[in-house]
Amino acid sequence: MSAPESAAPTRARVRFNPFGAEFRHDPYPLYQQLREAEPVHRTLGMWVLTRHAEVRGVLHDRSFSAGLIPTLVSRQAERLGHCSVAQIERLGRKSLVFTDNPDHARLRGLVNRVFTARSVESLRPLVARIAGDLMERAWRDGGLDVIADLAGPLPVAVLCEWMDLPAELHARVGPWTHDIRFLLEPGMMKAGDFEQVCAVVEEFAAAVDAVLPERRARPGTDLISQLLAARTGGGDVLTDEEVVFVCIMCFVAGNETTTSLIGNGTLALLRHPEQAALLRRGPESVEAAVTEALRYDPPLQLTKRLATRDVELGGARISAGEQILVCLGAANRDPAVFARPDEFDLTRTGGGHLGFGHGMHGCLGGLLAELQAQVAFEYLFVRSEALAARSDEFQWQDHSFIVRGLKGLPADVRRAR
Repeated sequence: MSAPESAAPTRARVRFNPFGAEFRHDPYPLYQQLREAEPVHRTLGMWVLTRHAEVRGVLHDRSFSAGLIPTLVSRQAERLGHCSVAQIERLGRKSLVFTDNPDHARLRGLVNRVFTARSVESLRPLVARIAGDLMERAWRDGGLDVIADLAGPLPVAVLCEWMDLPAELHARVGPWTHDIRFLLEPGMMKAGDFEQVCAVVEEFAAAVDAVLPERRARPGTDLISQLLAARTGGGDVLTDEEVVFVCIMCFVAGNETTTSLIGNGTLALLRHPEQAALLRRGPESVEAAVTEALRYDPPLQLTKRLATRDVELGGARISAGEQILVCLGAANRDPAVFARPDEFDLTRTGGGHLGFGHGMHGCLGGLLAELQAQVAFEYLFVRSEALAARSDEFQWQDHSFIVRGLKGLPADVRRAR
């Protein structure tokens, strides 16, 4: 008798672990494995999507709800025996980040009247002044930590000045924002975190609310005055609470992500000196550098949606009520959309990155984040010379699994002659 035929080798199943140190250091090899082996991957009680087509499709399809986070916050609070989360729930359910239509369309229609391309571009002198002040210290000292000394303080200072917040609040806004951002990842919150976040939301909201009467009486060109004045053709306006929550979420959604965009992009340019040389050729190259940074190593790597209907994605059947984790970082390296996806290339054309998401929940503050990164890159690579990292070893933050960013980036630098 002939020997039985050996069974065909089976491919080891890819394990998705966004909490591991290896993933934080470099998630892109795992993304590639998932795209090739199981682009619609079931794990950790959710579906993980890594191909550009499915990621973009879910973000574009309004039947996938973005209102999952407030529900998860409530469930986590109940599980931990903490029920005093009314203010947190209101922030979640009245925030552009977490609302679905018709509430989202109403809020977006009003806020879009303020966050226009023209209004954001008018902030360029402000951003340049703040970045210039920060870089003056770096040039004087001969070096800086790009994260701690530029990328970190820049977005907080820009928003504080655009809102014209009282000076005594400026130093408090950063810590407040860091605490509140944990609402974006309720699964990482412990019982004590809820108490801290509740207290901070109350304090932050009260501080912004105290500014409103003066702005209503003496409106200026600041963001708060513009939000109070925004109205639709039908006369709809933002309530005071909505104005307060818009301001808070500007910090929560736009602070750490902008910091990481500048940091991740700076590291990519330092690792690709030939691309840094291209950046110095003119303003259009600076814009290209920011766009490529958003594709190559985006700060927001992952975001969640909730299926509200049964649907088929990539051959998998997803039921209503199931959670979906869309991997923006993986989609941005999909070779079906981007040629040579693992190369950092300022001359790249075609293909739409998903670094700011897509669809109705595409990042409202994307233009402002791009502007700040453009100014930062100009100061670091055009107005400076000899920018060089002091080490080849880098640590990545570990307090978030959806945001990818460096803990620090010490570098030597001097002003360009």
